[in-house]
Amino acid sequence: MEHKNVSSRSTSQKALRLNLDDKKYGTIVEIGAGQEVARQFFLAGAAAGTIAKTMSAYDMKFSDAIYGVQEDGRYVSKARVKAMMAQEFDLVLERVSDVRSKSSRYFAYAATVAAKSFGRQNECHAWCGIRIQMYPGAEPSNIKVHVRMKDDNSEAQQQALGVLGVNLIYAAYYYFENPKMIIDSLTDSIKPGRLEIDSIEFLGPYFEDIDNRAINLHLIRSWKTRAIMFNADGSIGVPAEMLYKKNVLTIRGSFRPVTNLNVDMIEQGKKAFYEQQGVDEGNTIAIAEISLNDARGHDNHVPEEDLVQRVRLLNQLGYNVMVSDYTRYFSLRAYFRQYTKMQIGIVVGMINLKQIFDEESYVGVEGGILEGFGKLFPDNTRMFIYPEINAEGELREFTDVKVPEHLRFLYRHLLENDFLAGIDTSNVELFKIYSRDILKQLRSGKGGWEENVPKAVADEIIKSGLFGFKKKRR
Repeated sequence: MEHKNVSSRSTSQKALRLNLDDKKYGTIVEIGAGQEVARQFFLAGAAAGTIAKTMSAYDMKFSDAIYGVQEDGRYVSKARVKAMMAQEFDLVLERVSDVRSKSSRYFAYAATVAAKSFGRQNECHAWCGIRIQMYPGAEPSNIKVHVRMKDDNSEAQQQALGVLGVNLIYAAYYYFENPKMIIDSLTDSIKPGRLEIDSIEFLGPYFEDIDNRAINLHLIRSWKTRAIMFNADGSIGVPAEMLYKKNVLTIRGSFRPVTNLNVDMIEQGKKAFYEQQGVDEGNTIAIAEISLNDARGHDNHVPEEDLVQRVRLLNQLGYNVMVSDYTRYFSLRAYFRQYTKMQIGIVVGMINLKQIFDEESYVGVEGGILEGFGKLFPDNTRMFIYPEINAEGELREFTDVKVPEHLRFLYRHLLENDFLAGIDTSNVELFKIYSRDILKQLRSGKGGWEENVPKAVADEIIKSGLFGFKKKRR
């Protein structure tokens, strides 16, 4: 997919256009990465027309005195950037709203950043946000983004954040009626791979109709990130926070809708994972993962509304959810390994196990299946395989799988080194459940499907009319 560049305007052109509009006025406060956003406006010229104040409060005592101490005690956090935005926006109104034109639209841009530290391998990330009036006198709206910086030095990271900040302020003023365009424009004039935006939130007037779960999925399709995380309560998660110092257990599925079979796979997988040394419920996160792609890596073009329905139902059962554009399991494992050094477990069905031994799945991978397996099982990673029923109605375990003759020693290597482990089924009747049959039944109004999904899922489908549900015909 090509990198999207929404605007033909350069960073300096955007900053100058804002500077020359005396109806747009506000403050820029940046902690942790210099004054890069403000610098872009000053370099463009006529900055006095836009900027009331710029500030950096690097000392923790000063910062706490200005913005208070957040409940989580962290300085690079969503709570901190929210406090910064609110404080600075209120100050702008208090100090200049009675002397400036009534047609003015005020803003406060804030960023709190952990950039590359000398001699340290720290997580380089930032919370950036803008609090802004969409029209004169309006109640303010907020846009907040979480950014990971990929450059290997602090100077480059700061420069990229400076451009991002200009893009965010510009987009908030000129693209506010099109949130997807806001997202697309955030990396204008920034080369691909320098920044990852893995969370965005829109709140306030003009954004009331936005489903933040759906709009975050656009971050994947606009190549701002590879995956979006959802907490069990339905809120957008930040991967670095959710996965930090956690063992990770994940299961991939379509979950359309989530069935009793899916739930059994997750729960049996958790049971087996907790038997591993150093793994327990308290230090583990279980994640249901949905890929946007088919088995060959092509986007299935599933509507965001459909994906949100699946996320809702999984959340209804208390599960964390991840939506990604990863096709191969070794890429999924590499994603998790960015954030945790602890154990990773992947729950799969027998059909998935057969797929990873299908050499056609490794087209485009230079080292073929050997490279794929080398990337999938290098450290603290294992697969937990759910059984299946064959045509004769017999239960088949993972040790019964047939692999091509020339791969049998590779299979034995995985077995003998405990990279593969079997898990049980709680009820062989579950193998009669197919999501496609449930979808047909609920759309046609025929009964019986409710027995094959958790009660909470059935209730929500009926209540909200999900997946084209029709009431039973009398």
